[in-house]
Amino acid sequence: MLFSLEELDQACSIVYENLPPTPQIHWPLLSTRVGAEVWVKHENHTPIGSFKVRGGCVFLKHFKQQNPEANGLITATRGNHGQSIARAAAAAGVPVTILVPVGNSVEKNKAMEAFGGKLIIHGEDFDGAAEEARRLAGVENLSMVPSFHKSLAMGVATYARELLENIADLDTVYVPIGQGSGISGLITTRDLLGLKTKIVGVVSQNADAYALSFEHGQIHTTDTAATFADGMACKVPQEAAMEVIWKGCERIVRVSEEDIRDAVIALYRDTHNIAEGAGAAAFAALMTEREKMAGRRVGVILSGGNIDLELFQKITTDSGSVEKSF
Repeated sequence: MLFSLEELDQACSIVYENLPPTPQIHWPLLSTRVGAEVWVKHENHTPIGSFKVRGGCVFLKHFKQQNPEANGLITATRGNHGQSIARAAAAAGVPVTILVPVGNSVEKNKAMEAFGGKLIIHGEDFDGAAEEARRLAGVENLSMVPSFHKSLAMGVATYARELLENIADLDTVYVPIGQGSGISGLITTRDLLGLKTKIVGVVSQNADAYALSFEHGQIHTTDTAATFADGMACKVPQEAAMEVIWKGCERIVRVSEEDIRDAVIALYRDTHNIAEGAGAAAFAALMTEREKMAGRRVGVILSGGNIDLELFQKITTDSGSVEKSF
């Protein structure tokens, strides 16, 4: 197990000191669209508009306890992880430096700065930003916050517990995969609760390193991760996350950029919720598997709603390709 039930209880206590539980809502129009009973876990309803806020709360609590004299933190992100760490670090009185790649979401960048993070733009993608963050950590004596960590996974697993304990007899839950904390927390929580719910991971077909690794039983990397769903733009899977995924994931579904675009539109039309690309990916996968899931009770994780206005307008008004929207 990635963590114990007692540790999950402790994580819940930390998270609920900082934010309330998010809702899980049954949306009839979504259900009609796919022919299944659809429950959406609304992680777009958190104080940063993403599930990541939970992991930041738990990580900073543990970090402060273990490193009371630390000089500061540094991390790399495409946005939601950075907002989470910046928000929690500010509350804990810990300075944080955040590395993002060139071309990152303008609005996520502004949010990270507003939460108190020092923003540095470096590299062509997440991996380039992460490499520079590790270099600066040594140069400036800062503690590196990884993209995957037990405390982060425990924190985000609190949403999994809310969903699984509130909605009985879920056949399947679809969850997007970025760096792996969400799906790992979901699988571990499912197992701790002794449930049989199947967990299905979702990746962009343009960033399918996790799918390749799952299928081959060993870590596979990709040269690019060119998707407008920046929360899933991963080239190098986390081995610790893969260990959990290999043991407990039913399958990993690849979705196209057009599939994700269609899901963003469907979620807005049917629920009037705005989803970022990664946030819409779980429902995108369910739409592609509607025949397989017909008549079943299904959960989808709307992991975040932090999409730039310009991109959202393009997706919802342009019937053409979104391949160059990232």
